[in-house]
Amino acid sequence: MDFIERIFGFAPDGGSGSWEMLLFALPIAGLCYLAWRRRRHNRDPD
Repeated sequence: MDFIERIFGFAPDGGSGSWEMLLFALPIAGLCYLAWRRRRHNRDPD
């Protein structure tokens, strides 16, 4: 996972791939949270 290095020509994480993994994981975590919140709201309208 080094697409930032290839696209922009610099390595904000020193080439380890942790920045790219974070950019991938945050939206996935956000979508999971929104799905959980929606299911919780639909089950318990309080």
